[in-house]
Amino acid sequence: MFVIEEELKKLPASPGVYIMHDEKDEIIYVGKAISLKNRVRQYFQTSRKRTQKIEKMVSLVSRFEYIVTDSELEALILECNLIKEHKPKYNTMLKDDKSYPYIKVTVNEAYPRILFARTMKKDNAKYFGPFTSSGAVKNTIELITKLYKIRTCNRNLPKDIGKQRPCLNHQIKQCDAPCMGYISEEQYGENISKALEFLGGKYDHVIRMLEDKMYQASEEMRFEDAAEYRDLIKSVKETSEKQKITKYDSMDRDILAYAMQGNDAVVQVFFVRNGKVLGREHFHIELAPLDTGREVLTNFIKQYYGGSPFIPKELLVQEDVDDTELIEKWLSVKRGTKVVIKHPMKGEKEKLVELAARNAKIVLEQDLDKLRSEERRTRGAIAQIDGLLGLDYTKRIEAFDISNTNGFESVGSMVVYEDGKPKRSDYRKFKIKTVIGPNDYASMKEVLTRRFRHGLEEMKVLSDGKADGKEYSSFTRFPDLIMMDGGRGQVNIALEVLDEFGLNIPVCGMVKDDHHRTRGLYFNNEEIPIDTHSEGFQLITRVQDEAHRFAITFHKDLRSKKQVHSILDDIEGIGEVRKFSLI
Repeated sequence: MFVIEEELKKLPASPGVYIMHDEKDEIIYVGKAISLKNRVRQYFQTSRKRTQKIEKMVSLVSRFEYIVTDSELEALILECNLIKEHKPKYNTMLKDDKSYPYIKVTVNEAYPRILFARTMKKDNAKYFGPFTSSGAVKNTIELITKLYKIRTCNRNLPKDIGKQRPCLNHQIKQCDAPCMGYISEEQYGENISKALEFLGGKYDHVIRMLEDKMYQASEEMRFEDAAEYRDLIKSVKETSEKQKITKYDSMDRDILAYAMQGNDAVVQVFFVRNGKVLGREHFHIELAPLDTGREVLTNFIKQYYGGSPFIPKELLVQEDVDDTELIEKWLSVKRGTKVVIKHPMKGEKEKLVELAARNAKIVLEQDLDKLRSEERRTRGAIAQIDGLLGLDYTKRIEAFDISNTNGFESVGSMVVYEDGKPKRSDYRKFKIKTVIGPNDYASMKEVLTRRFRHGLEEMKVLSDGKADGKEYSSFTRFPDLIMMDGGRGQVNIALEVLDEFGLNIPVCGMVKDDHHRTRGLYFNNEEIPIDTHSEGFQLITRVQDEAHRFAITFHKDLRSKKQVHSILDDIEGIGEVRKFSLI
């Protein structure tokens, strides 16, 4: 039995992370401390003044655990990882999980290319960004490749020079064909240097050059060429106008401000690179009970920059954040150079922060109805289903389906919904191995058996401490509810498998009518009707359709591969080239 008063006496005076559990053993809060002994004891001291949020959280704590680290910085990193993994109720959570595009120039190649990239890697290439619009990045790349005739192919140059004829881009005069040796490496390098200057924001010389070519083409009555130069000039001007110049310096910085209303908040970020505002983005925040603006900004910085490949030199914030020096140290380590967090009180920087705050307020007001609608579709729908089945909050749902054609290429699917939303990274496919012919019940038993056996085996390895740093699959996370695509028969199969493994997980069937439409749920040996116009019903339908779609797509893929299978594929030593030659 866990006695909080006794466990408090055992806490070490070391830095680390503490994890609070409620009576259902769910993690409700994760925090870090420079001294676990002092920090955790503060929560349970009745004489200490506490915020309403902490008061409420402490009233729900049934036990706590902790992880000792070597430094407070390590504790901060571990705290960020645990919050992202467990999404505790009383930690402020960033809802959005966005990635931003970059422009990548492969300067490490003899004949560099200009590419669209989603991540920034340590590959000796030069990156520009991040940008907020994928469309704008693609348009910029297209413009630069036209301006400076940069190659877009994947040929290995100079190794492959002259091996293949030039592509269509050379024919339409958009590439100088380095693949044929029509331009030297030095001349091509000059074009790349000009492209890098363009990406660095130097547009004036480009516009002058294009204007000269446009007038010359017009004088020579080459009106089609003149029109093309005119269009290029327009594209360059549009690109330059999007990048508004800030007045004070050319530092990389992000400007952060927030707006709060009820249980919702928005953080607005302006991205400034080389002194230019490249764009802005907003992020919806899921507030913990009684969160303050200071907590919103602090947690946003830790969660967002914990997963961002690019850290700017400076963060300008709407108000001071907690643990400023520690977060600065953490971000400086990630960036490799010093990072500072400032709360400007006057001047141009303060005006930029105020502008970001106004934009955050506008976005929140515009999106509030959409957010509430999304809440009804997801967590509201879960609450309705829980009410029908008499369950507590169901966070994770797993649904299963079988697909085959008269027993040919039988497959199973597992789809996962968390908080009413699909979690596609946890979807799994199963190719049926032990069942011959169209036997859905036996196939479903195999799928469920493999799913839970795999999960239990991985959990045992983790609990024995033999993981050796290996990452394990989502099978280690068991569902709060299993949904079967069918009625009594499918439910009984699932219950039989769970009983074999000694697991107690609620199982319900999604029952269909004669027209193959969902009409209700089968649970605890009875069919439960459900309002077909309710959000709960709509969620059940989405889950069922998704399980069916995922299974049938996998089945079609396998079937199509079989249809193009050749007897030559079965002969050892015959590869793709020889096979096509023989055919």
